[in-house]
Amino acid sequence: MGAIINKPSVERITGYIDGAEKSGGRVVVAGRGAKPKNFVAGSESGYWVGPTLIDEVPPHTPLACEEIFGPVLSIVHVDSIEEAVEIENKNPYGNAASIFTSNGALAEYWAKKANAGMCGVNIGVPVPREPFAFGGWNESKFG
Repeated sequence: MGAIINKPSVERITGYIDGAEKSGGRVVVAGRGAKPKNFVAGSESGYWVGPTLIDEVPPHTPLACEEIFGPVLSIVHVDSIEEAVEIENKNPYGNAASIFTSNGALAEYWAKKANAGMCGVNIGVPVPREPFAFGGWNESKFG
């Protein structure tokens, strides 16, 4: 995981990570500069960003508000489910939203109230399987 299409994309993704740190986010797993241990022949000169986990991301920062399209997971802490839904629904994008909980009522509330095309419960990226197309929601892709 972590192959990136080109150098400008690597720079864009690492720019998001750098900006998150400057805004108070805490890098828990750092993927900047990561390279795979076992290269596939011919991929040695490829572009890479390893999996990255950033905690305590302020909800108003680009890392929390923009689509990164890289192996970066941003964690925003909230005090209530209502606050989480408010943050989610203020965002102009809406491809996917996930909640991690053992509370069925919270999961159902989230799935009903979050303004996203794909709502997941206890799954990081709620995407359709390959035979199902998805064109986006809100300002994501086709909208």
